[in-house]
Amino acid sequence: MRTAIVHYWLLNMRGGEKVVDALCRLLPEADLFTLFYDPERVSDNIRSHHVEASFLQPFRRGYRSLLPLMPLALESFDLRDYDLVVSSESGPAKGVITSSNTRHVCYCHTPMRYLWDLYPAYRNDWTRSRSKRGLMTLAANYLRLWDFAAAARVDEFVANSENVRRRIWKTYRRESQVVRPPVNVENFYWKPPGDYHLIVSELVPYKRVDAAIRAFNQNGRKLRVVGEGPEYKALKRSAAANIEFCGRATDEELRELYAGCQAFLMPGEEDFGITAVEALASGKPVIALARGGALEVVPEFGGLLYEDPEGLSDAVERWDQFAAELDPGRMQAYAAQFSEAEFMRQMKSILFETSFYGSPSHPPNTRISASSAAAASAVFFPSNHFPSTSRRPLARSAFKFTRATNLSPSKNGST
Repeated sequence: MRTAIVHYWLLNMRGGEKVVDALCRLLPEADLFTLFYDPERVSDNIRSHHVEASFLQPFRRGYRSLLPLMPLALESFDLRDYDLVVSSESGPAKGVITSSNTRHVCYCHTPMRYLWDLYPAYRNDWTRSRSKRGLMTLAANYLRLWDFAAAARVDEFVANSENVRRRIWKTYRRESQVVRPPVNVENFYWKPPGDYHLIVSELVPYKRVDAAIRAFNQNGRKLRVVGEGPEYKALKRSAAANIEFCGRATDEELRELYAGCQAFLMPGEEDFGITAVEALASGKPVIALARGGALEVVPEFGGLLYEDPEGLSDAVERWDQFAAELDPGRMQAYAAQFSEAEFMRQMKSILFETSFYGSPSHPPNTRISASSAAAASAVFFPSNHFPSTSRRPLARSAFKFTRATNLSPSKNGST
């Protein structure tokens, strides 16, 4: 069986690329297709595969500005000879064109934020130039239409969290099953805490690292920030002397930083929260905004969730009351459920189904056809054909500023 993995861009080793790395081990003969590729910034495992970059590759230095051209580049990949295509998407990837006998499974980290959930913030808050805002408005409308149509090219969606499962339904009216992303939890270790808190994040607006900078400018505590991104210079300019920017860290450096921190901070809404799991695997508590993946990842005994996006400073002070109760071993044992072995086990059961996809005696999974019908009815008859309540994603419960478990949805409404 010929297999292909499609990923939006291979320019670093963040969460999405770690999923691709695991998929490469699960599918050792797979070819990789990507819009942009930098072999020096990915793992040896990814480099060992045949990687085909798109015709946009010569312009990769300005890849963020090439979004309107990415649909054309994806549709230019020739995937006719592949039996299985696995796309990995938070940037555009699922829009590839496959043959009628090819099974296409999309592992979705999130529908593209800048087109859907966070589009108003990107347009109105984070894009200052009027001309850029006007261009973004025109391009985003076209890209949303293409993205919704591209979802119909996927035979089966896999979400990285319940949070993303709800987004997939909201955006594409497609069902999905949840397989949480892989974390090499066994590689992390605990050390007695040092004198600093830690953030590990891409430095982009939606991560809300600026809120952490303001909080630690105010409280004077030591903060270390690991990561790169377009906000790096602005954040560094606004930071006081107690805040250290570490830039890009190696895997070994990162494990040491996790091991020695007092607590890990996650001030933005994450799709899942791989970095939070890495902190828990290091026996360190997580102080996180009570939204998104943090509601699924952070346990009662392993951290504190806060509701107000500007409430990080108060949350850090409040956590001091619970610090003496920490049990690093319990946090590490909890993090084991997010191991790469568990990811591989679940993905293997999805990708290697016993029936041959596309044969006359084994037609495509009927759930896909039902999902497509639901999507069509939602577009043309939204008020009369919404799915039954039992299959509708549940609304998030009300939350309070308290320990992590009390901020999770109630048992009656848990997802």
